[in-house]
Amino acid sequence: MARIIELLSPTPPGWGGTLLVGLLHSVEIAAGAFGLGLVIGICGAYGKLYGGPVVRDLLAVYTTIVRAVPELVLILLLYYAGTDLINQLLTAMGYQRIDISGLVAGIAVLGFVQGAYSTEVMRGAILAIPQGQIEAARAFGMSPGLLLRRITLPAMLPFAIPGLANLWLIATKDTALLAVVGFYELTLATRQAAGVTKAYLTFFLAAGAIYLLLTLVSNLIIGRIEVRARRGMPSLKEAR
Repeated sequence: MARIIELLSPTPPGWGGTLLVGLLHSVEIAAGAFGLGLVIGICGAYGKLYGGPVVRDLLAVYTTIVRAVPELVLILLLYYAGTDLINQLLTAMGYQRIDISGLVAGIAVLGFVQGAYSTEVMRGAILAIPQGQIEAARAFGMSPGLLLRRITLPAMLPFAIPGLANLWLIATKDTALLAVVGFYELTLATRQAAGVTKAYLTFFLAAGAIYLLLTLVSNLIIGRIEVRARRGMPSLKEAR
């Protein structure tokens, strides 16, 4: 036990500070990707439900491909091919090539993947809203934007939270996949620490415990948000 504490201590020669920095990067990229995916999901759900045939078909292709192709393949494709495509477009337009930071690229890649799943979660949540509420708002002459802010988003939230909670937990774990492209997050920090010290069991167990702690804290926060969002609605026991 003393050896584990020494290895994980926040000051040299321990690696605790390194793991904490990796955890911070993981949370940053998960939060950014989840937020981006949420925006894509809301727009995608509205497009699938209320858009024209072309918009619906394009969104169907997007969600089908992203959910069918393994996430690691998508990350490699979007991370390398996506950044190269952007620089090629900039060069063709007469601009200089740019270096895209790992944080921005990671958020964009994972957010793109999250958006496909979020689209389906949001679409299901919107469909769960009693249609009488939507029809009443339209009868009062609400514009689409006002209808979205005042009726759709608040009413769909209780139905969307369970699915969005799963997406958040998936986002926190998917950050580990960015280790293959060299982004410095918890998994890569753990691998470096274990490689230097040769204490593989210690560090990977520590990383697993950190991910578990992050999940437990997330579940606690999400549970409180869900209780608040369901105020005035029948409890789950009553619904049964």
